[in-house]
Amino acid sequence: MDIRYTEPGDIADLKSVLDQTELFPSELLEEMLSGFLNGDNEELWLTCETDGRAIGFCYTVPVQLAEGTWNMLALAVASDAQGQGAGRGLVAQMEVELQEQAARVMIVDTSGTDAFAGTRGFYANSGYTEEARIRDFWGKGDDKVIFWKALG
Repeated sequence: MDIRYTEPGDIADLKSVLDQTELFPSELLEEMLSGFLNGDNEELWLTCETDGRAIGFCYTVPVQLAEGTWNMLALAVASDAQGQGAGRGLVAQMEVELQEQAARVMIVDTSGTDAFAGTRGFYANSGYTEEARIRDFWGKGDDKVIFWKALG
């Protein structure tokens, strides 16, 4: 398993990951990645590759008007690779990358529904603390759960 900066050649595999996980529509990926791939923004994209195939990614952005705070907007791993450490490896490497940029805090937003109980458990097991919950944020009965972790 190799975790590295996302490259243009990863797009097809990462679209497949998105289609499997339904994190967000895969047709949005190329536009979302364009700034990072062109080197003209502050976003950070990491890809996990195994056997020549991109099996997952992690995407973070700095929070505007906050000092050293980053928001992990997306983390996805191919269905057939889940539970094998790719997600944990991506998050750990992202934390290292951000610490090298003097980041202080990482936040992660997720859903409060039963379907996301495993996701919330993943973040808790990765050292993140549930810091806030905004009722009915994503929709009626779907709370926004915000996890927090100090990086520095």
